[in-house]
Amino acid sequence: MKLFFRYTLLVGLVVGLATPIVHAAKKPRKSRKDEVVTISTPQGDIRLILFDKTPLHKANFLKLAQSGFYTGTTFHRVIPNFMIQGGDPNSKDADPANDGAGASDEKMIPAEILPEFTHKRGAVAAARTPDFINPQRQSSASQFYIVQNPQGTPHLNGQYTVFGQVISGQEVVDKIAQQPTAERNRPVTNIPMTVKVEKLKKKKITELYGYQYQ
Repeated sequence: MKLFFRYTLLVGLVVGLATPIVHAAKKPRKSRKDEVVTISTPQGDIRLILFDKTPLHKANFLKLAQSGFYTGTTFHRVIPNFMIQGGDPNSKDADPANDGAGASDEKMIPAEILPEFTHKRGAVAAARTPDFINPQRQSSASQFYIVQNPQGTPHLNGQYTVFGQVISGQEVVDKIAQQPTAERNRPVTNIPMTVKVEKLKKKKITELYGYQYQ
């Protein structure tokens, strides 16, 4: 099942009386901290880690979350044994018919599809429009989905950008997926979210949530 939107290296030379010296570039130090994203819903809290290897998607999601963009948006599409989808600004209004369509002027995010990030249970990925109008597989500027199926959804691998992983609250994802729905798999009762970001030491994240950094 596919997800459809309705929607240079600088080298410095020191010239002296002796042989010129080439200064080797220092490798960037890896940060000892990372952001934990918490999505709060009526069913409970879901915590995520976003991947450094998908920097465009990570930076975009963190920017939106920290600005309060996601507050009041809903999980507008839920399918048991598949996934839950949310993050559309249209879901803030009173018209359920436009949920999932996205903003008319939204700028897409270039795809960052990597083979090591698969659609396993709890994977966080970017929704997008279908290939026939989006052959580059660019991502929505805000809409995302979380894989709920215990076996994952491997048929989506290589087609959508996976940019994060649930580290706590997968049972909440399960509860949301089981909510009664109406047309277009939209929950009968709104499932609003608030999103906050907390920076913690990676060691602390591993201690709290068991997430192992590679």
